[in-house]
Amino acid sequence: MATSLQDTILQTLDRDGSISDTKHVHQDQTEVAGVLRSLEARGMITFRQIDSESWLPTAEGQSFIDNGSHEAILFDHITKATAGLKIADVSSLMGANGKIGQQNGMKRKWFKINKETQTLEPLVDSVEDTTREQLKALQSGSLLEDASLAELKKRRLVEKQKSFTFAVEKGERFALQVVEEQADLTIDMVNSGAYKSLAFKSYNFAAAGANVRGGALHPLMKVREEFRQIFFELGFEEMATNNFVETSFWNFDSLFVPQQHPARDLQDTFYIKDPGTTTLMPDPEYVERVHKVHESGLYGSIGYRYPWKAIEAQKLVLRTHTTAVSAAMLYKLANQPGGFKPAKYFSIDRVFRNETVDATHLAEFHQVEGVIADRNLTLGDLIGFMERFFAKMGVHNLRFKPAYNPYTEPSMEIFSYHEGLKKWVEVGNSGMFRPEMLEPMGLPSDVKVHGWGLSLERPTMIKYGIDNIRELLGHKCSLEMIESNAAVRLDKGSISARG
Repeated sequence: MATSLQDTILQTLDRDGSISDTKHVHQDQTEVAGVLRSLEARGMITFRQIDSESWLPTAEGQSFIDNGSHEAILFDHITKATAGLKIADVSSLMGANGKIGQQNGMKRKWFKINKETQTLEPLVDSVEDTTREQLKALQSGSLLEDASLAELKKRRLVEKQKSFTFAVEKGERFALQVVEEQADLTIDMVNSGAYKSLAFKSYNFAAAGANVRGGALHPLMKVREEFRQIFFELGFEEMATNNFVETSFWNFDSLFVPQQHPARDLQDTFYIKDPGTTTLMPDPEYVERVHKVHESGLYGSIGYRYPWKAIEAQKLVLRTHTTAVSAAMLYKLANQPGGFKPAKYFSIDRVFRNETVDATHLAEFHQVEGVIADRNLTLGDLIGFMERFFAKMGVHNLRFKPAYNPYTEPSMEIFSYHEGLKKWVEVGNSGMFRPEMLEPMGLPSDVKVHGWGLSLERPTMIKYGIDNIRELLGHKCSLEMIESNAAVRLDKGSISARG
């Protein structure tokens, strides 16, 4: 069928020079389109599509064409009844169409109701079924007056249909016969010399190449890199965060978190089952100082007044915060050769919490953390640096609210005004590490440490317009989203304007 149609199109072009409308060549324009594209690819023709709209009979309209309108059929029944057609018999003869036919026939004054006998009686000897004739004319391609078409549309007897045909011209390589073209030049063709008599397909150097599937950075990694650059611009050193498993000592005890604290419960922390504990602990003298500051107090503190147990500190956990890494770095800083020197550290890595998974929480997330250690730092220094740090992310309108953390005092929650929500939203947490945490490490008493943190997921979700954290991480994360999203810039207003 396709070959015959192809020959018809080529012969018509050869005879007439062009085809103004392919509806005169073949009825199925989809089939025509396939043949035209094949011929165009060979350079034998050129063509353009002609789009058009027309009104055609619906299924009910087609039944009018085949059998007549409801009112005409009802009129025929009335004329055949010797003493008029009883109204009660209309529905039995025509069903629901009888009522429609009755209304339209009376509207055209073809018949009337005899109230005394409750029958329909004709008012004329014969009728012309104009509705049927209009539908026939429309089906044959004739145009109707606007009023007539409007009436047919009102009765839902016609519907608009879009159609397409094609106008065709000869191409540069027009011929009546289609020559089979080779796509590849093979070694056999060269050796035999057959290539000299063969036709080859032309190369299309303008064709788009196949998409190259390569690796792509996850949106979290893009935002993470922006945070890293901010820290580097401010002179920070990145901490190594390659230990997902930590001892309870570094994760809790070194931070002056008591062993009875709710954060250490099973419902909040993931404990390692095998091995459940470790004997790899820091310097015993440091561990003993931590023991004493918890149990009886040191450095001006009375401690928590409870029996501290080494076995609790030896338990292995999935770290609940990167502050465990910060604690280890501060201990190293206090005991480095040459003594303490001011330092600024940061880390961005994964932490784990035993939380119920929902649209805003996962059992693992990324924490952005920074610490500054120097002599005689104050709370005012912390507030000033927070304003400078968040300004790098485009967040300028800040407020600070007193808060509680076991290892910082004073502690502050950081809020920014959300222009979209028209309210203050929390953007981070901060504080000054307690002497009970710092002095057991060996840091001088005049050394103060600022610490602050925020999640990486929240600014990433805001930046990329993601409402459900499970669409950012996990099996619901779209690979297309990872591949197609552009690099991110934490420019002015990028977070504060949208949260």
